[in-house]
Amino acid sequence: MTKPILFWFDFASTYSYLSAMRIEAEARRRGADVLWKPFLLGPIFAAQGWTSSPFKIYPAKGAYMWRDMERRAALYGLEFHRPLADDPRNFPQHSVFAARIALVGLQEGWGQDFCKRVFLAEFGGAQDISDPQILAALAADAGAGPDVTVRAVSGEIKALLRTQSQDAMDKGLIGAPSFTVGDELFWGDDRLEDALDWAVQS
Repeated sequence: MTKPILFWFDFASTYSYLSAMRIEAEARRRGADVLWKPFLLGPIFAAQGWTSSPFKIYPAKGAYMWRDMERRAALYGLEFHRPLADDPRNFPQHSVFAARIALVGLQEGWGQDFCKRVFLAEFGGAQDISDPQILAALAADAGAGPDVTVRAVSGEIKALLRTQSQDAMDKGLIGAPSFTVGDELFWGDDRLEDALDWAVQS
């Protein structure tokens, strides 16, 4: 029996963009079910003693990552533009509000579309996804109602994001994207196919 695969991502994560844009097609090809799980990397990084993304803390890793993203996006046929490249202080982007809106959307059935639109705006269009107006427009395009930004700051949604981020830590996640199938953890966009294969074979 095929187990569902949980797709853990943070909108601030470059490699999460690559997985978000192809996971549905890869899952459909295998007959796998995917549950989208937005969470925040900040607490996980803090637990490792990091105050920001390791790609920012270690410049050599960061330089490699940007070039690797260019290559892999081209491989997948995806647009890629470094977001807010004129000011490197803006990486990683503040992703909390986007994650909260995503949780609303995932409850209502338009969340996956919204998530992909956010990633495309950020890494395909170099836009600022911390801008509430940009996020509201993306949510509306995905099918959200006019009260979505109000719902996204409700106590229920804030608590859900905290819980989901804690769940990610409890499962041993060390970065994004990550994929879990039962107790099995796969980390990184290059492990997407492995995770999906595990889901359908287990």
